[in-house]
Amino acid sequence: MRILLFILLLTFSVGSFAQSEALAKNYFEQGEYEKALSIYKKLLKSNPERLNYLTATVEIYQQLEQFEEAEILLRDQLNSRRRLPQLYVELGHNYTLQDKDSLATQANKQAIAFLQQNPHYAFNIGKAFESYSLLDEAVQTYEIAMQLEPGINLNPQLARIYGEQGELEKMFSAYLDLMQEKPSYRSIAQRNFSLYVSEDPNYEANTILRKTLLERLQENPDILYNELLSWLFIQQKEYKKAFIQEKAIYKRKGEDLSGIVDLGFIALNDEDYKNAEVAFNYAIENSATPEEKLRNNQYLMKIKLETATEKEYPAIAQGFEALLDTYGRGKQTYMLQIDYNHFLAFNMGKKDDAIANLKELAKEPMSRYQEARVKMKLADILVFSEQFNQALIYYSQIQNKVKNDVLAQEARFKVAKTSYYKGDFEWAQVQLDVLKKSASQLIANDAMQLSLMIRDNSLEDSTQTALKKFAKAELLSLQNKDQQAITALADILENHKGEKIEDEALLKQGKMYEKIGVLDKAEANYLKLIQFYKEDILADDAYYALAKLYENKLAQPEKAKEYYEQIIYDFADSIYFVEARKRFRTLRGDAIE
Repeated sequence: MRILLFILLLTFSVGSFAQSEALAKNYFEQGEYEKALSIYKKLLKSNPERLNYLTATVEIYQQLEQFEEAEILLRDQLNSRRRLPQLYVELGHNYTLQDKDSLATQANKQAIAFLQQNPHYAFNIGKAFESYSLLDEAVQTYEIAMQLEPGINLNPQLARIYGEQGELEKMFSAYLDLMQEKPSYRSIAQRNFSLYVSEDPNYEANTILRKTLLERLQENPDILYNELLSWLFIQQKEYKKAFIQEKAIYKRKGEDLSGIVDLGFIALNDEDYKNAEVAFNYAIENSATPEEKLRNNQYLMKIKLETATEKEYPAIAQGFEALLDTYGRGKQTYMLQIDYNHFLAFNMGKKDDAIANLKELAKEPMSRYQEARVKMKLADILVFSEQFNQALIYYSQIQNKVKNDVLAQEARFKVAKTSYYKGDFEWAQVQLDVLKKSASQLIANDAMQLSLMIRDNSLEDSTQTALKKFAKAELLSLQNKDQQAITALADILENHKGEKIEDEALLKQGKMYEKIGVLDKAEANYLKLIQFYKEDILADDAYYALAKLYENKLAQPEKAKEYYEQIIYDFADSIYFVEARKRFRTLRGDAIE
């Protein structure tokens, strides 16, 4: 019974203190310092060991400019048996508030002097200095502690402060020392590096990091430095230099080609096809298994597809056929066959051959996901061939085959898109309403965009004439009938002026002009869209398209910067906001945060 009573009293006591502390904090936040002080003094008297009650009481005295009372409280604690050296930092701050700088300096020195007794005090002393932005003192604390006790690792704290002070060389060195000691810290260190380096190889931070890594590599040929150099060169989009580092890493590690292959992908996505090809060719030459060779050959074919001219199509077809002759035409090469038949249909115009090939492939014993992907490509080609009803059957089969998977949601979106091409806007809308809640944000966004367009362009025109023309133009674009698509869009712009569809037509036609290289007309379309539809939903699309056009194709970085900046200031909720800010800062010469 006594134990139970003790527990009840203890529980009541803890609860009471918590309520009192919450009330005191509330008074403090409201600026009612006298009321807050009264409670904190009682809390401190009952709990003299609680440091947070002490510092809160000191802070309130300081807010009330009762500096002498704050000093008495701090000195009483410093003279007690439980002597906490970080309180000298608090005492120093109390002097600073009174403009007694020499006394503040003396108190700070007393805090640092405690390290001689126990270097482990550095954590609390340094943290106290940091809380008052006394970074030099914090650095001195951490450095002295590490000299006195080599087992203490304060590199994370030092690296962060060096960065804040602009001491980039010291910062990079501290992080590198940390990575040497704790390899698991690498991802955190690289994330911090990325706050300082930019795409510009001549940027100060890039130069310092590169120099530091090369110097360390000469002194100690640790593979870590090769990996970080590769990472730096990738940030700078210098994929040839990154490849040299990745090749050195592979020669030392052996077997694992993942670094080479990853670099190939990064270069491919950045449209640096030359260096992507070099990486994948090297991976093919050094692949240990037929499966690896096949996979890397497939990546190489993707580059060829991206870079080929129409004259080169027969050679590419021969390349695909040679690979299939080598590796077979069964399920093990199903992804290669999907790529090949896409090429046959969409590039070479051999739709019937592609359809027949994929129907044959679909008969192979495969996993349900493999079968779903084969049928997805088959359905896409049927849409391309305007065999809409057959395509819808396959898309429906995919939804049943891989229920609740993102692939099923993609198939449902393609059902909506196919119905849209057919002019069956009502059924398309039914599918899109479901997809607005898709787990895939990309699919949900696409569904929302198409749904809004259908709804907006059905309200004023019950016959949906302009919408049907636009859907036809989009189908022509899908079929690579670029000039016909441009003409169809021109008809909309001429005969449906002032209708809701006009901004969509301007944007789509601008992108088509860009595709065929008529850049002046693309620019004119985007500018017109901004001029007449500045407040509409597609305005940020036009600003972003125009900025990218100026930056990447018209070599006018100043104009690009202007339109990126417009997105930053006027379209904070745009899907392009993050990328626009990054591109703006890069063009301005900032480090990317």
